[in-house]
Amino acid sequence: MGPKPSQPQTAELFRPRLDEQINMKHPLVKLAALIDWAEIERTFAVSFTSGRGRPALAPRLVAGLLYLQHTFDASDEAVVNTWVENPYWQFFCGETYLQTELPIDPSSLTRWRKRVGEEGVETLLAASIDAARRGGVIHKASTQQVIVDTTVMPKAIAHPTDSRLLDKSRQHLVKAAEDNGLRLRQNYNRVAPRLAAQIGRYAHAKQFKRMRKAVRTLRTRVGRVHREVQRQLHVLPEAAKAKIQDLLQRTGRILTQRTKDKNKLYALHAPEVECISKGKARTPYEFGVKVSIATTLKEGLVVGMRSMPGNPYDGHTLGETLEQVGILTGTDRPPATAIVDKAYRGVEIEGVRILRSGQRRGVTRTLKAMIKRRSAIEPAIGHMKMDGRLGRNPLKGALGDALHAVMCGAGHNLRMILAALRLYCARFGLSMQAVIAALLAAPVENRPACG
Repeated sequence: MGPKPSQPQTAELFRPRLDEQINMKHPLVKLAALIDWAEIERTFAVSFTSGRGRPALAPRLVAGLLYLQHTFDASDEAVVNTWVENPYWQFFCGETYLQTELPIDPSSLTRWRKRVGEEGVETLLAASIDAARRGGVIHKASTQQVIVDTTVMPKAIAHPTDSRLLDKSRQHLVKAAEDNGLRLRQNYNRVAPRLAAQIGRYAHAKQFKRMRKAVRTLRTRVGRVHREVQRQLHVLPEAAKAKIQDLLQRTGRILTQRTKDKNKLYALHAPEVECISKGKARTPYEFGVKVSIATTLKEGLVVGMRSMPGNPYDGHTLGETLEQVGILTGTDRPPATAIVDKAYRGVEIEGVRILRSGQRRGVTRTLKAMIKRRSAIEPAIGHMKMDGRLGRNPLKGALGDALHAVMCGAGHNLRMILAALRLYCARFGLSMQAVIAALLAAPVENRPACG
């Protein structure tokens, strides 16, 4: 079945409408008028159609919740609970009357994200760019000059250490064996946690010889559990066998990997996590996925954002990023100028002028000013990590990385539009105060006549 029909707009006898109770000059109300909800509903229509069960939720409700979550840095539970308490959030999501019950179970947002997919969240990002254009935050020609850079989107995992990974693997193997009726001669439920704690103490005291010996002992204990589960695998049904085989394969990687190895496993539940070094003194290594970001040169609005699994060279991501910018901005061609840093050396894109930091040859005064403004993308990335949700990605898998990265860009754009709307309202209020003060200060005979 398709999505639920929108609520009737006719007035009810004993229920006042939301637009009669709230301040219609509120920035969220004005922002709702700028977004092209019809285009979002048209794109989401395919994802919101089902052949059985009750009608799907309204596309605007799901899109609005995703927008609000990434604009105000809220979890799935927080955004749903705040929606009930905040009438402006309800109006933003298309409600006509004040609602007093949860619109959706918080866990349902996970399923809706999967149904919407990467194409759907890119539609939300494109709608935020179009809203910024309608609200006067950017001009139509602003998308022809962009700044491109990459950053790391950290995953919501614990800091990976050998002792933690080994003990976590053992715990999962023991639980899987108990759930499927496998009998283990030893599960090391008392010995292994003590060893893992002792390894941490040795590392803190810089007694590395003792630490390495304890790690070898723990690895031996986990290897015994791993081999014993593997020997009994043939007695399990096919459905359970496939799940435990995947766990055994990941545990085998953890048992065999060493410090200097490549393609290491850093989280048992998230094999897509990569160790990325960006040369920062405060964080030499970050565990997550690389994200490519494109912002407008003048305003700093995000016009392109995409996760780049595999930790590719920055220059190799430029073509995909500029192609995405052309699609999201509606021009269907890359921007005319791209300003990048020195990490993009040796890359040329047909039809695009690429300006790099430190470039000297053929640089005019105007181009030099554009190159100097390349660093304006850094505070935008910082705001997305501190004010948005780019600093920690809780979604699972490579699809979760792709969805979260794009929605972080959309949330940043909405925060910029809201800030511009608040500034406009403040300026309008000050100008009205000045006009009233001037009228009161004028002589009585010079004041305009009333009526």
